[in-house]
Amino acid sequence: MSGGEIAAIIAALAFAVLVVFIILLLQKVGKVVDKAEKTVDQANTTINILTKDVDILANQVEGLLVKSNELLGDVTQKVETIDPLFTAVADLSETVSELNDSSKHLVNRVGSIGKSTAKAGVATKFGSTAFKAFRTKKDSTNTTTEE
Repeated sequence: MSGGEIAAIIAALAFAVLVVFIILLLQKVGKVVDKAEKTVDQANTTINILTKDVDILANQVEGLLVKSNELLGDVTQKVETIDPLFTAVADLSETVSELNDSSKHLVNRVGSIGKSTAKAGVATKFGSTAFKAFRTKKDSTNTTTEE
């Protein structure tokens, strides 16, 4: 065997080993590709399920929003109906406050009139007593002069 033949055999063996490694690599790549396909299929299935669930949730949320808007409209209408009541209560409160102020003013006036009346009563009593005393004295003077 010459050097060229040995080199050819070595090259053939190296090529065979290379082919074996390439075959093993391709098998592993094939397995990886199969697993990737399964993963992609599962992901697509999950995405389809999630899409359906999101669609259902979107429909339910839309229904809730419609009901919420109706409820808000109803509450707004009822609040508008009650607004005059609050206005009337505010007016009544103002009127009661004014009545309270007027009552205090009246009590103060009656109190001052009462004091004046009491003074007048005392003056009248004093005047009446003085007049009786004067009359008694005059009557007694008249009776003593007539005798």
